[in-house]
Amino acid sequence: MKRFLSTCAALAAFAMPVAAMDDDIVKVAATGSVAETMDALEAAVTKAGVAVFARIDHGAGAKSVDMDLGDSQLLIFGSPKIGTPAMQDDPLAGLYLPLKVLVYQDAEGKVWLAYENPTDMLDDLTIANDAAYLGKMAGALGKLTGVAAGQ
Repeated sequence: MKRFLSTCAALAAFAMPVAAMDDDIVKVAATGSVAETMDALEAAVTKAGVAVFARIDHGAGAKSVDMDLGDSQLLIFGSPKIGTPAMQDDPLAGLYLPLKVLVYQDAEGKVWLAYENPTDMLDDLTIANDAAYLGKMAGALGKLTGVAAGQ
């Protein structure tokens, strides 16, 4: 069953509209503005019954100190039902969880959703690469960012 879940998560990740992967970072091209994309992501996370812990506007933070960063927002969210088993396997997983997705506009004006692949994110810990919760995290991130991207 674990192999089946891992395979399904891997296939789901490849089916998502991933535009680029930089090492451990998955980037998904979005069709809306940063604010629209973040609103869509937050709505998708909430609709899925997942807790939103924080929405951080990095661009506004930069403006508050008279610096320019451009549009960039981070959503922090998670499910204790999925994250707790990871922290039970290795308490240091708490350094990486809850999950995070960054929505930002690049220098060319393109809007992206970006997140770290959970298997890569936790690969320095004593967590098995085939742990069922890793597949669930990856599948959720792929689905939620796909919905938010408008694809």
